[in-house]
Amino acid sequence: MTLICSSLRAAAVRCGAVCEADGPALSVRWAGAALTLMLGLALTQAGRAATPAAPTAAPTAPTTAAALPNMRPAVASPSAASSPGAVPTPSAPVPAGGFACLIEPFQRIELRSGLEARIEAIHVDRGSEVKKGQVLVELDSGAERAALEGARYRAVMDGAIRSADSRSQAAKQKLARREELVREKYISAQDRDDARLEMQVAEADAAEARDNRRLAQIEQRRLGELVEQRRLRSPFQGVVTERLQHVGEVAQAGESARPILKLAQTHPLRVEVILPVALYGQLRKGGTARVEVERPLSGSYTATVAVVDRVVDSASGTFGVRLELPNPEGTIPAGVKCRVQFAGDGAAR
Repeated sequence: MTLICSSLRAAAVRCGAVCEADGPALSVRWAGAALTLMLGLALTQAGRAATPAAPTAAPTAPTTAAALPNMRPAVASPSAASSPGAVPTPSAPVPAGGFACLIEPFQRIELRSGLEARIEAIHVDRGSEVKKGQVLVELDSGAERAALEGARYRAVMDGAIRSADSRSQAAKQKLARREELVREKYISAQDRDDARLEMQVAEADAAEARDNRRLAQIEQRRLGELVEQRRLRSPFQGVVTERLQHVGEVAQAGESARPILKLAQTHPLRVEVILPVALYGQLRKGGTARVEVERPLSGSYTATVAVVDRVVDSASGTFGVRLELPNPEGTIPAGVKCRVQFAGDGAAR
């Protein structure tokens, strides 16, 4: 404030000197300018004096474990570790009740004909239980059965063979008599040679008759196979899941043709389970596991590890395992959910 007052007094002295020199006309003008200048200087000095100086920052001590004894490392929340997209770690616990699984038929097939023919009979329907080798469908085979009967008869008839054997025996006896007559000089050697030729022809006829019977037996087997091709049998023990054609329709051949029946193998059953990669290497082929059917069904069964996938799914961090579940009586249903728990002998050693 002392500096401001001094500045005002100096400005007033200068203004008075100018006014006396220039006369009373300019005194008012110079007085206003002087007052404006003094007011601006006063405000500037007052603002500078009112601004506080910035405090000097004190040096900060480094943060150490000794200075902050109560600080602890952050721990990840359980919700983040158990998110669906997280890859399981080797310390991931086995879920209570085991892993989710699915019981499926060991295989499903579509039964088609190997040749085009009319369906003569279908011995099963949807839901029928079938055994391995059971005849399910018969196609029209009238012409093939008739040809088979003819070949079967030719395969057992022996009239031609006995006739050829008789001629051969007579030719041998005739040749023996001709040999005696030649030694006694009653006939020429030419007659003896003719008798020998007749015997050789008779023996060849007997051999041909036996060959014809052998060919008849082969033809019988061939026609029998043709008739068997028109009988469609079940390749395994299972159940008929769908019937698509009926008696009187024409069965078409080829993979693109409509199937006659659809079958599912129920013995053994297949159990598919997806496991976290943390368990990879802990299971071995041939190990056992306990499979429990989920509600509303019930039942606990022993299955055997059949396949352990060698490739892990990188996106989900999982790998697949297949188990075989015996079902000789067909009492275990297929297509149901289950839970599986691996026994101690299922782990790798």
